[in-house]
Amino acid sequence: MRKSGVLMHITSLPGDFGVGTMGKSAFAFVDFLKKAGQRCWQILPLTPTGYGDSPYQSCSTYAGNHYLIDLQLLVDQGLLKEDEVRSVHWGDREDKVDFGTLYQNRTQVLRIAYSRFQDNEALDAFCRQHGSWLPDFALFMALKGKFQGAPWYQWEDALKFRQPDAIWAARQELKAEIRFYCFQQYLFYKQWDALRSYAHENGVQIIGDVPIYVPYDSADVWSSPEYFQLDENLQPTAVAGCPPDAFSEDGQLWGNPLYRWDRMEEDGFSWWLRRLKAAGELYDVVRMDHFRGLEAYWSVPYGDTTARGGKWIKGPEMKFINAVKNGLPSLQMIAEDLGFLTQEVLDLRDDSGFPGMKILGFAFDSREPSEYLPHTYPVNSVCYTGTHDNMTTRQWFETASPDAVSYAREYMHLTEDEGFVWGMIRTAMASVSELCITPMQDLLELGGEARMNFPGTQTDANWTWRADMRCMDPCLAERLYAMTKLYGRLENGK
Repeated sequence: MRKSGVLMHITSLPGDFGVGTMGKSAFAFVDFLKKAGQRCWQILPLTPTGYGDSPYQSCSTYAGNHYLIDLQLLVDQGLLKEDEVRSVHWGDREDKVDFGTLYQNRTQVLRIAYSRFQDNEALDAFCRQHGSWLPDFALFMALKGKFQGAPWYQWEDALKFRQPDAIWAARQELKAEIRFYCFQQYLFYKQWDALRSYAHENGVQIIGDVPIYVPYDSADVWSSPEYFQLDENLQPTAVAGCPPDAFSEDGQLWGNPLYRWDRMEEDGFSWWLRRLKAAGELYDVVRMDHFRGLEAYWSVPYGDTTARGGKWIKGPEMKFINAVKNGLPSLQMIAEDLGFLTQEVLDLRDDSGFPGMKILGFAFDSREPSEYLPHTYPVNSVCYTGTHDNMTTRQWFETASPDAVSYAREYMHLTEDEGFVWGMIRTAMASVSELCITPMQDLLELGGEARMNFPGTQTDANWTWRADMRCMDPCLAERLYAMTKLYGRLENGK
């Protein structure tokens, strides 16, 4: 069934208090999507941001980002007072997230809300419901606070190695802090459940991301070190990255510990099944980040300063895919099949049955045959004008070579009257791909100032973009609806 949607992370929504949240603007955005005939809202990971403020470097694969908790909803519930949230400095710009300011102030405001919270029965029920991960996460966060943010592998050995007596003692000592972090998650999940329910009532599905790797300093590695390539001192032996290419002569050194896929296979990939089950409860469709790493992954010796010295190591391939399909038969997935692709990766994608990604912005840089040209697309695919990791479409037209732009204009029949950006959106909508996703930056025809991420860099340009109220403009919804109808992507074609 043909359908379409919009890519915009929740942090990018307009609104008060320094960052997009799960409050009024999020519900209004669902209304916009419905008016525009869009049936999918694609977001980035909902987990806490980590190194470089990236949602792909989170301290937990299960926890929700407390920055997304809407403070006005807490005011309405009587947990906060208006002046307690209005008097706090949340940043100097409405078009950028100031993560440093959020880090300094958000938790303190939530502590005030916690001091007024009375519904312990509901919190207890939530803790029981999430008992498979929440106790370790809350203890991890409480210990991070005790040790002034030091990573778990620098804690005293008894806690680093999770000796039972030390863990028990820490739970007793930090009981109040542990309870507070459980409360944060209670708020997050309560607000997310309400937003997702509203999306469903309005015919909108949520597409969410699952990063393939987790950071070394995470509750996941600390609580399950046996699943990672660590030595007897719990130090990584090899880390993740990607090889040198045309964009980076040193490759990209991500630094995440690699999985012990052999150990995971021994118990039927149970760690992954738990993780993906949880993702399936948050989202309607899961986009599997770095799908090619399931066929083969770039393994870099720990301690190397670039990714040059890495090598390809075979991944779990169809053994993993079959375990997921058998264990979670209703889980819908999209394969993020970008990057260095070999025939083996393409075969794994096709054998999995998961739709791959077709990025229209990749199609015109060469006159050589490209699988990103729409006439080559299979129906079982997702067409994007671009992603959060790419230039905006307007930026591409402003910076691409004259030959590439000429090729794009010829192929897509672009005109000044329609506009080049909307001509590319039209081409994506017209493709045979069952699903078409357009980043909000492209719908607004924004340039490089609105790019979401520059892979391999650490700057305050990454992850900080926020939209203004134009992202919900009724005229924009009307224009998008008309195009969606024209190319048969409305529900029941209406």
